[in-house]
Amino acid sequence: MSESVRGRLLVATPTLYDPNFFRSVVLVLEHGEDGALGVVLNRPSETAVGESLPGWTPLASNPGVVFVGGPVSPEAAIGVARAGTADQTEGWSPLFGHLGTVDLGRDPIELPVDVQNLRVFAGYAGWTEGQLDGELDAGGWFVVDAAPDDVFTAEPARLWVSVLRRQGGRLAMFATAPPHPSSN
Repeated sequence: MSESVRGRLLVATPTLYDPNFFRSVVLVLEHGEDGALGVVLNRPSETAVGESLPGWTPLASNPGVVFVGGPVSPEAAIGVARAGTADQTEGWSPLFGHLGTVDLGRDPIELPVDVQNLRVFAGYAGWTEGQLDGELDAGGWFVVDAAPDDVFTAEPARLWVSVLRRQGGRLAMFATAPPHPSSN
């Protein structure tokens, strides 16, 4: 296994045409010997968070919709939040820094942490043992550091371009790539 990319972003290269991941930005929540799991940060749906999780609506970052986290288990909901603590408590599992997952089955008022921002994802991106490493070796993804507000951006449609641009150098050039080479 290559070095873990847990907590980092996978930015789809311009040649990754899989419709699930075309121009996507994925936050890696887990990456180990058994595989990897992440959520796509720039695929908002039309479904308001309040339609299925009304108690969480006041905490949902703009736009207050459920995001398509990936093609695996689309019926499963994952809540990624920023909270006032990095310590694990009941219903709160920190990933890195003050970013973690919350138990969406609980009433947010009952959580022992102060949730400052929330993004709800339906489904996730999953890779079996060695699969993500193979995709990384093949050049399917750029691996970059996440900025504090990437998860909660109010402009998810611009995230792919903005993440690439802030890298500078060669990676920033990819932000101007046309959607398909035939457009060049």
